[in-house]
Amino acid sequence: MANVVVVGSQWGDEGKGKIVDWLSERADVVVRFQGGHNAGHTLVIDGVTYKLSLLPSGVVRASKLSVLGNGVVIDPWALLKEIEQIATQGVAITPENLQIAENAALILPVHRELDTSREDSNSGTRIGTTRRGIGPAYEDKVGRRGLRVIDLSDPEVLESRVEALLAHHNALRRGLGEAEVDGNALIAELLAIAPKILPFAKPVWRTLGNARRQGKRILFEGAQGTMLDVDHGTYPFVTSSNTAAGQAAVGAGIGPDALDYVLGITKAYTTRVGEGPFPTEQDNEIGKGLGERGHEFGTVTGRSRRCGWFDAVMVRQALQTGGVHGIALTKLDVLDGMEELKVCVGYRIDGQEIDYLPGTQRDQARVEAIYESMPGWSESTEGARSWADLPATAVKYIRRIEELIETPVALLSTSPERDDTILVHDPFAD
Repeated sequence: MANVVVVGSQWGDEGKGKIVDWLSERADVVVRFQGGHNAGHTLVIDGVTYKLSLLPSGVVRASKLSVLGNGVVIDPWALLKEIEQIATQGVAITPENLQIAENAALILPVHRELDTSREDSNSGTRIGTTRRGIGPAYEDKVGRRGLRVIDLSDPEVLESRVEALLAHHNALRRGLGEAEVDGNALIAELLAIAPKILPFAKPVWRTLGNARRQGKRILFEGAQGTMLDVDHGTYPFVTSSNTAAGQAAVGAGIGPDALDYVLGITKAYTTRVGEGPFPTEQDNEIGKGLGERGHEFGTVTGRSRRCGWFDAVMVRQALQTGGVHGIALTKLDVLDGMEELKVCVGYRIDGQEIDYLPGTQRDQARVEAIYESMPGWSESTEGARSWADLPATAVKYIRRIEELIETPVALLSTSPERDDTILVHDPFAD
């Protein structure tokens, strides 16, 4: 039985939540392997909407084990708040159905404050972050001065780790003209929350290794999208972690040979939140219409998403760097009623045509999209559950996308409801 990795193949917000939920019903373990509570997932199950940020999508199913891997950065206060919120919807989170990697890095108030200071600064490049401390926490992790979940279990270690952390952060804060952090107060806050977090802390690499030996199906859930990857995305307008599928192994503590099938979640058009290049953006009535019909507002931030035509060049690049075997095409129904559709089939820069997104920030901002026009359809695709339910022109649109991105459609989503899904190829069957 295959283990499946789910990643976004654009700039996030591709509809991963629904697809992960659809797949999680058939999985035994669901693992988040990177990102933090900057990632939003919206699930609609039997008419009930669940909005998750940090918790894996599998938590809404009591029989599944959910795991936050070591590649995730965890704000303990945000985690407890999310656990309390979802409890009001009848979902109980306990150490029996949620495990947190004991070696996962923590997000602290000092990280959130630094994130906000940078975004509000008039100097440097504004990235458009969620201001939740994700980037600064990853910086401290790489700088070897961060705190990890297991540090909460030892007051002496915790004190020394906080001292090392604040030697760096208080110097930064002085430079920014901000008050220094009181180390004793921070330690007291962490010791107070420790008893609520530590019961979930486990060596999850062992848990996943045992699950694999027992033949259980593992679903690895990515956050954001491949084009926000810190290495392969539109740098510097990216997130602070690796979002490509290869990170699933490192961020969960399992060998790469455990990743059997990679599913790239791909929206039938393109959206982006925050700053950065967007070659197919439609800052006009077309873009506005896509946003309204697609309800394009960030789950975490509530910010309106920028909208545009499908970019086959960018998606093909993301699928190649991610080693994607098949895509789940989402939000096809948002295109219903449009007379003409356009797909980006290439870029032009300084009169020269290219078939990839260039690496430099300046060139990424200057590329012009080369479009291919296709007829739209007037019929509704919403709720379709078989190819026979789709208009012929919609099928042609899908087939053309497959050709351009050089990757087959494995699943097709036609509404937020989990059962409105057409299965072409079962990822777990590989």
